[in-house]
Amino acid sequence: MLVMLHLPRPYRRLLVLILALPATLFVLAVLYQAGMQYFEGQTRSLLASLKWAAEALTTTGYGGDTAWTHPVMQFYVIAVQFIGVFLVLLVFPIFFIPFFEERFETRLPTRLPDLKGSVLIYRYGPAVSSLLLELDQAQVPVAIFEEDEAVARRLRERGRLVVLGNLREEDPDLSNLAGARGMILNGDDNDNALMTLAARHSGFTGPIVALAGDPSRSPPLIRAGATVAFTPDHVLAAALAARASRKISPRVAGVHRFSQHLEVAELRLHAGSPLAGATIRNTGIRTQTGATIVGMWVGGELVRQPPVDTLLEPGSILIVVGSQKAIDRLGEVATAAPRRGPFLLIGHSQLGEKVTELLRDAGEDVLVLDTKPADEVDVVGDLLDTKVLEASGASTAQAVILTLDTDSATIFATAVVRSLSPDAVIIAGTRRVETVSRIYRAGADFALSVSQVSGQLLTYHILGQESVSLEIATKLVATSGVSLTGRPLKAFGIRKHTGCLVVAVERNDQVMVEFDLDFEVRPDDTVYITGTPDGISKYFKHFPDAGLKPAAKPDEQPNS
Repeated sequence: MLVMLHLPRPYRRLLVLILALPATLFVLAVLYQAGMQYFEGQTRSLLASLKWAAEALTTTGYGGDTAWTHPVMQFYVIAVQFIGVFLVLLVFPIFFIPFFEERFETRLPTRLPDLKGSVLIYRYGPAVSSLLLELDQAQVPVAIFEEDEAVARRLRERGRLVVLGNLREEDPDLSNLAGARGMILNGDDNDNALMTLAARHSGFTGPIVALAGDPSRSPPLIRAGATVAFTPDHVLAAALAARASRKISPRVAGVHRFSQHLEVAELRLHAGSPLAGATIRNTGIRTQTGATIVGMWVGGELVRQPPVDTLLEPGSILIVVGSQKAIDRLGEVATAAPRRGPFLLIGHSQLGEKVTELLRDAGEDVLVLDTKPADEVDVVGDLLDTKVLEASGASTAQAVILTLDTDSATIFATAVVRSLSPDAVIIAGTRRVETVSRIYRAGADFALSVSQVSGQLLTYHILGQESVSLEIATKLVATSGVSLTGRPLKAFGIRKHTGCLVVAVERNDQVMVEFDLDFEVRPDDTVYITGTPDGISKYFKHFPDAGLKPAAKPDEQPNS
């Protein structure tokens, strides 16, 4: 019995079939022998009864033994015939097909290859999907240690290097981990701790970044050997709270500090703004405010590096880069005046609990709406009922924050709130970066995914790069000015040769966004460029000495 439990499932099924068929055949034969004797008054040997049962089960037909006159025997024979047909239909899809699939399908490796210079990811999920794109862009090899065979096979079909293992049943062989660039742990907290201990025991001394489900588990993970541990949901909650509250982020919502002097922001263009309906050229945004438009969300679609004759439509979301003062100046003319009143948070999930805690700690008034009663829930009702939303103040709330459990529910809730209040400020948290564009299309002002915030933190810890993903196919990176010296900046034809755009040059404590025909970059300048991943690659191939600027070390590592 113990040996059978350790067999693969197709083998266990085949063994059950081999044992069950003779037993079923014997039982039917004994019943037939007894029935013929009792109801028909005819004697049948066990061997003859077995022959009849085999003919019935295999549906091959009967020989001369067809003399059934008693109704009980006739019903018995009919029942056995249906049992035989059922077994024939059942045996192939449940027993034989899985067995042969297991025998002939490609086996997944169970031992790590040489990982020198590679990154090992333990367990795939939304929190690491953006990181994979960043690592692909940086041409860093990746191996994924996965325990779910179905997930492992899907990843293999996408061309990923996957190793199948079971951490709880056996110690993984991590001898080839030496020389790896780093490890990302994305499993359960207990499994992350086991993987950390196994990696350190194997002699791995590189960085190990653990994604903790519970922030209280971060210190134990670090004691177990992790370099840093943080909770992706809490990082996302902090970002959402900062985007919502002027007390936490007291200027323009949606700002991401990229460096000491440069910021990235997303601003919804209000219908009453003087910029609405004009082209980028006619507004003179770059000259008047010092901010540069590097992208626009229009109808849920991202327009990268919009031409100067692009029309600024009301409701579109501008992705801008500039100094703090430049972002402030643009925010004053682009966005609507902030509303007074409480924040309405819809969805008392783990993410919602943390957002509520952060906002209330900052002194904000928060009204929580959920389908189930709880200590922190103020209104209980249908989250998508317009009457419930109206009674909860969705039309007058300072902002509506969506922290639901599923991305599909978040998309639908966004559409419902937008239809109820065209001017509402909607901030949404989601799991997957692929959902962000759909949430924008539904009408959100700002949308952030766990994948985006954790991907940028992981990129920093593993690659040490200072870069921001504005969207799944657009990046902003800081580069060295060494390759752009000796001639005026515009003489290099950066946009023509690479498709990238220089949005700012940082020199000492000054950020410059306007470049005349004679502007020259100095070797110690930091040049900020934006473009698609392919465009960024072309840029570094065309200017091999540019190099990514290393990220400045923060005072404190994230641990929550």
